Amino acid sequence: PTSAQVNVVPHSERFCYTLDNDVLTTEQRQFYEDNGYLLVKKLISDEDIERFRKEFTRICKREVDPPGVMVMKDESLKSQFGQSEKVVNKVQDFQEDKELFRYCTLPEVLRYVECFTGPNIMAMHTMLINKLPDSDTQTFLHPMHQDLHYFPFRPASRIVCAWTAMERADRDNGCLVVQPGTHKTPLKPHGYPKCQGKTNKLFHGLLDEDEKTPKVHLVMEKGDTVFFHPLLVHGSGINRTSGFRKSISCHFASSECYYIDVKNTIQEHLEKELEEMVHQKYNVTSVELKDIWIFRARLVQGERINL
Repeated sequence: PTSAQVNVVPHSERFCYTLDNDVLTTEQRQFYEDNGYLLVKKLISDEDIERFRKEFTRICKREVDPPGVMVMKDESLKSQFGQSEKVVNKVQDFQEDKELFRYCTLPEVLRYVECFTGPNIMAMHTMLINKLPDSDTQTFLHPMHQDLHYFPFRPASRIVCAWTAMERADRDNGCLVVQPGTHKTPLKPHGYPKCQGKTNKLFHGLLDEDEKTPKVHLVMEKGDTVFFHPLLVHGSGINRTSGFRKSISCHFASSECYYIDVKNTIQEHLEKELEEMVHQKYNVTSVELKDIWIFRARLVQGERINL
């Protein structure tokens, strides 16, 4: 199928977005159905988080250089802090880093992921975010967006993000902000919002955000994990503290999902932007959006079928 339309495949008369198993309570399933996210307290141990933190520091210091990893920096701070975590905003695509990729294979994470994807699970997109202290320039604000904008695979209902706070996340240091129930809406046009100041490359946001839609700030403690649908409208504010707000996340999908052609859809301009970036970095031509995701994808449980 090449349609970019989002089809929800119901698995029971009552639940469209979760699968039948004995992990989630009826109340948890209903909450996710209604709101598009589910917060699980204290899911990841302090020991694991400390290991992820140490590996992040090693990557920042270039003590390790895993292939494929994209290290995003605030270049304006480089002269002041050199090679350190004080300039690195994000480590993305860490599928080749054994220590960080452990997050995607943790049994306690996959136990919940399977409630949304089924037993055949692919890790599609990995990130460790280090939200730097910010100012009114709002360099590290991520505008409200839907993650499905970046994904050339469907159906959306078999994709889920696991996002774990590596320390307390609140309104002061730029916690996640969600718009409950927006996972039931279609994929909307994204781009670089004109109302924002300086924006980082590929930090796309909704071009026409409905300001009247209620927002919820997800205050989370260290180890808390939120699972959310790829159509849920969400973002994060700026970090007004002097510390660093870290989180680690992975987007998972059922390996039974399929790739779509985004040409002639509202995702086509994203494909063109990524194609230009890949051409500049690797001098490769004619790259499709799905080629990038095929490169990133890793099987973490079950059988690899389509993705």
